[in-house]
Amino acid sequence: MIKKLLLLFCTIYFQFFIAQDSDTEYDQLRKKYENLEENDISALPYIRPYISKAKKEKNYSKLVQGYKDAVLFSSLDEEKLTYADSMVWAANHSKDKDLLIIAHIDKGVIYYYNYKKFQLALNEYLEAYQYSKNTKNEYLKYQNLYHIGVVKSYLGYYDEAAELFDKCLLYYREKSKSKIHPNLIYNNKKGYLNSLHQLIICYRHLGKYKEMDSAIETGLSEAGDNREYVQEKGYFLLSKGISEYHEKQYEKALTDLNRSLPSIRNSRDFARLSVNYFFIGKSYLAMNDAKKSVVYFRKIDSIFKKHQFILPELRENYEILINYSKKNKDQAQQLYYTGQLLKADSIMSKDFSYLSPKIHKDYDTKTLLEEKNKLQKINYLVTVIIILLIIWAIGLIMLFTKKQKKAKEIRQKYILLEEKFVKDQTIAEAPQIPIEEKRVNLHESKVEELLRKLKIFEDKKGFIQKGLTISKLASQLGTNSSYLSQVINEHKGGNFNKYLSQLRINYITNLLFEDKKYLKYNIETLAKECGIASRQNFSDLFYEINGIRPTDFIKKRMQEMEGNGD
Repeated sequence: MIKKLLLLFCTIYFQFFIAQDSDTEYDQLRKKYENLEENDISALPYIRPYISKAKKEKNYSKLVQGYKDAVLFSSLDEEKLTYADSMVWAANHSKDKDLLIIAHIDKGVIYYYNYKKFQLALNEYLEAYQYSKNTKNEYLKYQNLYHIGVVKSYLGYYDEAAELFDKCLLYYREKSKSKIHPNLIYNNKKGYLNSLHQLIICYRHLGKYKEMDSAIETGLSEAGDNREYVQEKGYFLLSKGISEYHEKQYEKALTDLNRSLPSIRNSRDFARLSVNYFFIGKSYLAMNDAKKSVVYFRKIDSIFKKHQFILPELRENYEILINYSKKNKDQAQQLYYTGQLLKADSIMSKDFSYLSPKIHKDYDTKTLLEEKNKLQKINYLVTVIIILLIIWAIGLIMLFTKKQKKAKEIRQKYILLEEKFVKDQTIAEAPQIPIEEKRVNLHESKVEELLRKLKIFEDKKGFIQKGLTISKLASQLGTNSSYLSQVINEHKGGNFNKYLSQLRINYITNLLFEDKKYLKYNIETLAKECGIASRQNFSDLFYEINGIRPTDFIKKRMQEMEGNGD
């Protein structure tokens, strides 16, 4: 990653390309914090007056610098994003195209590095790309190419990403060995090492293991023991450990993977930390130590729960955990990890459905159109046909992929629901959701009485009454709404509406499983059968509780019954 490189570059950029005037007061303020470590909030008391001064003087180039420094030294992701927004605002007011490139790239870096929001990051990179086409600043152009390459790599377009990283390597290598300011040499060396790391990832996925191993050795040699490149060295050690795993040198793999852990943890790069844990776990698994391996696979799940992000290559993590739970006959864990896998698939599917056409239409096609204009005088017709064929092919691939993923997802959700039904003939209750409201001190006997009445209400299917409200039910049970609401919140896993919806959807789901006549009913009839007035409301609740639309469920159930000869 070249996050710190990007955030530091603006200082040198201003010095050599924009701010030839030397403002002593600005310089004095920056000297008080410019040598501090990234995320050190002790810099902020000096950055704030810097920003205030720039605002007062309407010095937008300095204001961009101030917000950029605030991004670097803030410790919270939310603050970094706020300052990045302000940076874009200041760059817009400056009307300097190069500052706009810097601001949009840096904001994209926050989305990518701190949040792993590829959709939002790509939007920023493409915005920067528009401004970079006419810039004379080659450094900014290659920064942008690097980040677009990162998104391509994530999408699995490794050949295309590798081409971009090769271009970046050539540029950064040449610049880092030229006679320029030491800080610029440092920035270009960082760019070179991070481009090399990304190229190694592409080589690994393309099966180019010889090129990968050679690049890893080059990276380790270039980074050396220089403290400035500790993070980059950690990435190369991670790549080396992965290579050793594939070569079945599991002891060596564990050594290098563990050596890389401290720097990757310190960088707060939770995506690469997950990759590290994954291959440590795989190494232990290959050495027949399943208990140790599962510890690391569960760490990946913890990261996923916290950040709601997982790399496609780590999908196998959940398959391993599901199989481990099956082997140990832990049905609760098996169900949990199956749910996590479905959630991971859903998140990755959203990224791919958005990013895949975006990267082609907003980047590749624009590049092709620029080339087409150059070649138009030579062979206009051939160029147009090529572009149309590319777009047509991409559209077909995307359509096929989307249909396949949707069909697979529906099937998985149906199987999961069926397993739950077979297990205990009912749908498991949702986890209890804490309800923040004033509690009434109810006597234990009163609570028990209301629970008994609710049990009778459930057994007699009282919940299928149309237009049932908490007031009506309270009246039927001989109590008041406040008492009933409190008992339901504390003992039934949610508020009244959630409780009622769960009962109704569980009821109709059981009927669909047990009696095939209900499979012939339309959605409106099924909704009325369980007391829900609106077709749309029924469909939404069914999906929310069961994870599958009722139409898809009925279709799968009928296919299964036909296959069984029922």
